[in-house]
Formats: sequence, structure tokens, C-alpha cells
Amino acid sequence: MLVQLVAELAAYEKEPDAATGTPQDYAAALFPPGREPAVSAFVAEVDGQVVGMAIWFVTFSTWTARHGLWLEDLFVQPEHRGEGIGADLMSALAQVCVDRGYPRMEWTVLDWNTPAIEVYRHLGAEPMDGWTTQRLTGSALSAVAGR
Repeated sequence: MLVQLVAELAAYEKEPDAATGTPQDYAAALFPPGREPAVSAFVAEVDGQVVGMAIWFVTFSTWTARHGLWLEDLFVQPEHRGEGIGADLMSALAQVCVDRGYPRMEWTVLDWNTPAIEVYRHLGAEPMDGWTTQRLTGSALSAVAGR
């Protein structure tokens, strides 16, 4: 079901072909044999059906010299939005931070995703103006690796 939610998220973010992970890929990432996973996921269920997810991992801050939590993706199916599921997932993530002594939780949000931005502001999140996400992929990533 996680793969289906990721496909729905990709469609919502107007990049339906970007989600290429298979069930096997998610199983290997979330339940790697012989080691701790580098990524975690929380799911939300309604009547036994998975309707939401939060995929996250641990980060490190050079400024605080402490770990934090990076929320890679949060998604709730449209028909279940407004039920508090997203807020519950955010609460579970915040609890991980509190329990582990992490001073912060961070994530990005698409500029046009006003509904999500409104939820985040309601929760007390603050935008990090002045920061721009950078990404290396494909041939550019290979070129840098081969320097």
C-alpha cells in the first residue's frame, strides 16, 4: 500500500512518473537485512486501510551538534483530509524528536501547496526563507562523483 500512496503523492505533486520505487525497494529500505534502516515510515489507517504516511529519517545539525528529524514526505489521501490524520502523523514525528532529544524537525513543501502550508503554520512551523534546496541527479551526479 505504501507504493500506492507514493504514486498518489507523485500525482498530487504533478510528477506522476517520478515515483519509481517498487514494493521490494521499500521493503529493502525500511527493513534492511542485517542492519538498522536509514529511513522510517509511519502509516495511518482507517478501517484497516492505509490512508496516510510520513516517511522520515534522522539528520544532523552542525550548528547544534545534535540530530534532528527530516520529514521526507507526508501524504494523506484526499478523501481523508480534514480528519486530523496529517496532524496526528506530525504529532507522532514531533514525539520522536521529544523522546530522542532532537531540537528540530524539518521538511520542504512545494510553494503552491497552500493547504499543506496552512496546516504547517497552524502547527507552529516557520518557513526558512533564504534557503533553496539543491539537487544533483543523473549525469551531473555521476560527473561530480567522477571528479
